[in-house]
Amino acid sequence: MVYRFVVLTDEDEAFIREFEILESQTLLDFHLALQEELEFDRSQIASFYLATESWEKEEEFTLFDMGAGSSTMENAVLEDVIYRKNQKLLYVFDFFNDRALFVEYVGEANEEDDREYPLCTNSKGLPPKQVTFGGVARKKYNILVVTDEDDDDVEEEVVDDEIFFEGEDEEDFSEFDNIEKTDEEEE
Repeated sequence: MVYRFVVLTDEDEAFIREFEILESQTLLDFHLALQEELEFDRSQIASFYLATESWEKEEEFTLFDMGAGSSTMENAVLEDVIYRKNQKLLYVFDFFNDRALFVEYVGEANEEDDREYPLCTNSKGLPPKQVTFGGVARKKYNILVVTDEDDDDVEEEVVDDEIFFEGEDEEDFSEFDNIEKTDEEEE
């Protein structure tokens, strides 16, 4: 039997992915299919959560065994995890900003011999960025361009191997003149 899932995000209404996965496959198989389809960096951590009808997190399935009764994606076979019609899962892919994909079980289909599962059967819209900075996923960031060109009016003057910037106070650094060299510096 093949399980069918719809994957959505609250960051872009145009984004949708639909997957078919064998009932005997695991959440790890689903995770790898999501990572590949969305072109995510596989070195980032992620977890699946069983979710309530209102998308509240319940049981977590992690990439690695976290000890003390944790469940891993590798051991979570879909036919054991999906236990009700319209079962909801959250796929948390950005833990620092608590961002997730909304995954819903939408039905079953017959397995086709010429298909490799898991399989993305529908792909619309751009995927969300895997990691965002600043805590707001939808925030636009300007690109900071650093060049060698110096637009500042600050001029450097080199005197006896010391650098002073024009217009700034000179400070007394004499206490650093007699610092002993470390073993690495002496070699």
